[in-house]
Amino acid sequence: MPNVTPHNPDYVAAVHAAFERQPFMGFLGAQVAIVEPGFVELRLAYRDEIGQNHGYFHGGVLGAIADTAGGFAGFSLMPAGSSVLTAEYKINIIAPGKGAELIGRGRVLSAGRTLIFTEARLFVRNGERETLCAVALQTLRGKSGGPGVAF
Repeated sequence: MPNVTPHNPDYVAAVHAAFERQPFMGFLGAQVAIVEPGFVELRLAYRDEIGQNHGYFHGGVLGAIADTAGGFAGFSLMPAGSSVLTAEYKINIIAPGKGAELIGRGRVLSAGRTLIFTEARLFVRNGERETLCAVALQTLRGKSGGPGVAF
């Protein structure tokens, strides 16, 4: 188990505040559902504007939610006044993203002084059933100072 001790006692408020400063997430309609040390869950209701021609969540939306869920999982461990930047991520779409809601669960795999490695698992929800639709691996670069988060 990686060290998931937050360096900011107000990490939950910091995650919510930084998320609110991301206009793209607001544009998509994504919301923060859960914040724990090294873990963040995002939720996004399906609507036609963020879908593709088969009625699935668009692959760009899957990538954005994976990047953001993983990024905020890493950010939850950072000291106050720090930020994270995505250096790289890779996503595998393993099933159609067809559902009423997209759930992105980002988790820290390893957190060092500068580099943070995360995994994001994306699920689509239909009723009570969740189906795994994508998995992403991400590398973040921690940065002292800045507005709080940027990726």
